[in-house]
Amino acid sequence: MIGDRWGVSESEVVHSYPCDDFVTSPALQAWRGVGVEAPVEAVWPWVAQVRIAPYAYDWIDNLGRRSPRELVSLPEPRVGERFTTAAGREWGRIVSVDPGNQLTGRMMGAFMSYVLVPHDHDTTRLLLKVVMQTNRWVALGLSVGDLIMARRQLLNFKQLVESHRHQNTNRL
Repeated sequence: MIGDRWGVSESEVVHSYPCDDFVTSPALQAWRGVGVEAPVEAVWPWVAQVRIAPYAYDWIDNLGRRSPRELVSLPEPRVGERFTTAAGREWGRIVSVDPGNQLTGRMMGAFMSYVLVPHDHDTTRLLLKVVMQTNRWVALGLSVGDLIMARRQLLNFKQLVESHRHQNTNRL
C-alpha cells in the first residue's frame, strides 16, 4: 500500500507489535521508524509524553499550540489513561504499556504501538506501527496522512532526545 512504510527495515516490518493483538486482519498496516542516538532510557520519557501533546505538526493537530520542548514530570503511563492530547482535547486511550519498551493506544478506531528497541552503541530504534480495520480506500488515505504526521512526530522525538542528551553531555 502507498505510504505504508517509512524508515523501517524488512525485519522490523515482519516483527510482531502489541497493536497486532487488538486487530485481526487489519486493512491498514503502517510502519514507521527512526534511529535515535541515545539509549532507550533517554527516549522513553519523550514517547510517554505523547500523552500531553501530539509532537507532529502543531499548527495542524494542536491548533498552533507548541508541544513541550522540555520533559514534564509525569508518572508512568497506565492502561485506561488518555493516549494523547491534541487541539486542547484528550484523544484515545492507552490499551497496553510496558514502560521503557512499548506504549500502545487506541485513537479513532486505530491502534498504534510505539516500540523502543535498543541498538548498537547507545542508540535506539523508535518504531511505530498503526493498524486499523476499515475499507481499503479509507486505509489508503489514512496511510498517506499518517505517513506525513507520524514521520514528523518521530523526527521531532529524535531531535528533542538528541538535543537534550547533547546539552546534558556538554554540562558535565
